[in-house]
Amino acid sequence: MSHTPFIHPDEIRARFSRAMSDMYQAEVPLYGTLLQLVADTNKQTIDQQPALARHLCQTGEIERLSMERHGAIRVGTAAELAMLRRLFAVMGMKAVGYYDLAPAGVPVHSTAFRAVHEASLQACPFRIFTSLLRLELIEQPELRQQAADILAKRSIFTSRAIELIVQSETAGGLTHNEADDFITQSLETFRWHNQATVSAEVYQQLHDQHRLIADVVAFKGPHINHLTPRTLNIDAVQLAMPQHNITPKAVIEGPPPRHCPILLRQTSFKALEEKVAFVSTDGQVIQGHHTARFGEIEQRGAALTAKGRSLYDRLLQAAQDQLQVPANEKNAAQYMAILSEQFSQFPDNYQAMRAEKLAFFRYFPTEKSRNVPTESIQSLTLDELIDAELIKYEPLVYEDFLPVSAAGIFQSNLGDKGQSHFTERSSQQDFQRDLGIAVMDELQLYEETQQRSLRACAAALKLTQLNI
Repeated sequence: MSHTPFIHPDEIRARFSRAMSDMYQAEVPLYGTLLQLVADTNKQTIDQQPALARHLCQTGEIERLSMERHGAIRVGTAAELAMLRRLFAVMGMKAVGYYDLAPAGVPVHSTAFRAVHEASLQACPFRIFTSLLRLELIEQPELRQQAADILAKRSIFTSRAIELIVQSETAGGLTHNEADDFITQSLETFRWHNQATVSAEVYQQLHDQHRLIADVVAFKGPHINHLTPRTLNIDAVQLAMPQHNITPKAVIEGPPPRHCPILLRQTSFKALEEKVAFVSTDGQVIQGHHTARFGEIEQRGAALTAKGRSLYDRLLQAAQDQLQVPANEKNAAQYMAILSEQFSQFPDNYQAMRAEKLAFFRYFPTEKSRNVPTESIQSLTLDELIDAELIKYEPLVYEDFLPVSAAGIFQSNLGDKGQSHFTERSSQQDFQRDLGIAVMDELQLYEETQQRSLRACAAALKLTQLNI
């Protein structure tokens, strides 16, 4: 009896990522321009920086650089979030981390669906930042109930997509044809719809409470609101965007430019004003517009330990306290100068970052290690093996997101005026209840990757153990 083999989840994820990119380029042509700009900038940067090119080859980053990096979606109900978790699981993506954006005036909390093992990330690093609307933060009870009623009536997944999710769960995977069907059906959840499901009056009421609430509630589906390629030089892209008729946001989110990048830096072009049709209660079609979708660029650096994150957070807060007002077009240069001054306290070389345990690293045996007798190195520490050039290391790429950075991108593209400021406490327990599972701890994932690389080095050098 013949058995049709299943497609690996990594392959389904890679194919889904490419299909989503094609769809989004067709919907937002400016995004295609952005992709080309990033590709040109990356090639120029690699040509100009041989050390960076060596690092990318050593870690395998060179192969995944041109792949689609991340998208973002916003859903309205616990049921939608829970089904998305199951949809992404078909592609080998798990919920990693919890992000509460309410303190920054954005009424959502979020997680990142992504692969969790370095081998899967190497195959396809695609991730989706997924936000759930916090209806309890809508101040007006009547509007809150109206939004809940609207959301309860919609189904953002095709019946066939749900069938294939169940099929994958029960059979343990999807065949080639089933995977093709799954990708086609799943894309419908992320597709743009230019007709609202509410009247212009209801849309305006939701919009007046918060633009993001209108974006989540007023449409047939959640639609992908941006896709993000990865650049090796975000400052160069930011400067070049206006030359390509792309208007960038005023300030790059995240840390300042560094010789050794850390965590995540992001910028974007301003959200597009798109035509939308509203249907009135008497059946008339009224033309209006909606602003939500945009293009984003990211530059990723080293994943920081808890100690490194604490230092990062302290320096970022100090810069914001010194500026005293939100960064904008008028004070962008001043803010970047302050940020650079504050971050001079964060070591800008990997040797110091490793010695002070500020970042996670991946370790590799060197060519030299192949010819060394095991008994002569059995008692050496990791540092001594590194000094002897038997082991080398590279920083682990940060695979996740920054709450402050995410909020900054959201705010810059949803409009800075008239936004509510939500002071509700973080609600990870509620989010995990709605998700149907606990989110994974990203720091633990980086630690596991680091430890796997140490075990691989120990095996290669025939050592009994190797610890930091």
